[in-house]
Amino acid sequence: MPTTRIGLFALAAAALAASPAVAADAANGEKVFRQCQACHVVDKEQNRVGPHLVGIIGRPAGAAQGFKYSPAMANSGITWTADTIAAYLADPRGYVNGNRMAFAGLKKPEDIADVIAYLENAGS
Repeated sequence: MPTTRIGLFALAAAALAASPAVAADAANGEKVFRQCQACHVVDKEQNRVGPHLVGIIGRPAGAAQGFKYSPAMANSGITWTADTIAAYLADPRGYVNGNRMAFAGLKKPEDIADVIAYLENAGS
């Protein structure tokens, strides 16, 4: 299981992302995702520094073919849902202690919700 050091911010982000009352903006999510594009793609199954994100929703962590995951991520037991992605994007190193992603995380819960909406709309 993932490390349980999820702060209140990550829990709030997960609730925001999962809340039907909050209208996430996929277009803004695409803009926010630009900072992720150096390492990840959403439109084809091509790994870069990070794994591709095609089909990420519902996929077990560590399952993108051909990508060499850290043992922490490969053995995390996570299945990527809106909630787990929200918590991960808020604090990647805290959510999966020992993973190799250098990104520090997104600070705004609305940006997290928007990125998740973008991933869902991008065919993930």
